Amino acid sequence: MSVTTQAVQSFQHIDDARHRTLITALVQKLHDYINEVQLTEAEWMQAIQFLTQTGQLCHEQRQEYILLSDVLGISMLVDQINHQKSEVQTPSTVFGPFFIADMPVRNFADSIVIENAEQCRPLLIKGNIRNTQGEAIANAYIDVWQTADNGMYSGQDPEQQIDNLRGVFVSQADGAYAIKSILPVSYEIPSDGTVGQLLNYAKRTFWRPAHIHFKIVAEGYQPLVTHIFLENDEYLQNDAVFGVKDRLIVCHESKQADPQSQAVYGLDCDYDLMEYDFILSEA
Repeated sequence: MSVTTQAVQSFQHIDDARHRTLITALVQKLHDYINEVQLTEAEWMQAIQFLTQTGQLCHEQRQEYILLSDVLGISMLVDQINHQKSEVQTPSTVFGPFFIADMPVRNFADSIVIENAEQCRPLLIKGNIRNTQGEAIANAYIDVWQTADNGMYSGQDPEQQIDNLRGVFVSQADGAYAIKSILPVSYEIPSDGTVGQLLNYAKRTFWRPAHIHFKIVAEGYQPLVTHIFLENDEYLQNDAVFGVKDRLIVCHESKQADPQSQAVYGLDCDYDLMEYDFILSEA
């Protein structure tokens, strides 16, 4: 009996049928790969060291394994398999490695710009949370996060307050939401870790197009993890993590302050506007 057969059969007593399938299939595919490429001992040790170093970089505010999954295209493949059932629902995309839970709950049209807000031209992001029948979803929790002008997220950048450019908003009774922020910028994913070593070795781009992250959760609906991307960004066709979907690309407009924008959104200066409706599928 081959070592592959022995290894696969050794997991046959796992009670959960799905877990048994996942583990035995993984062991079989790994053995098949090793046989196919005739892996050397030195190469296997190098792989172990790479994975060990990847794990050592992970902490509450950085997930190098998620970043590795992203640049290998695995995150988007899993997304494609699990979120292709509804053509009406807002497309999902990669979660990314820089989400931080338990950020402050903010009021309608509050700003997530905590630092140097008075120096920034505001961006108003507004729209509605709806279901696939077009009905408003009230009390949806909208977790939002993005980088600062330097292309870094709070938690990644020690100079930023942890809640800068982050926050949780709640949709109103009519499904409306409004968030004040700044226009996002294109940025390079971190190059100081194992993922950076891999991309450098492969001569691949580090760039991501400008975007804002959203995680939307509402009772009775499937959670949505997605971005909205800025139209005409030079990296839309060459995203380092393959995360761009056409329906997530949004234009922005320059607007002048007027009595309504001041009364409803607290804007007393010229601003940029992005409008986007998020559509959730029932659970």
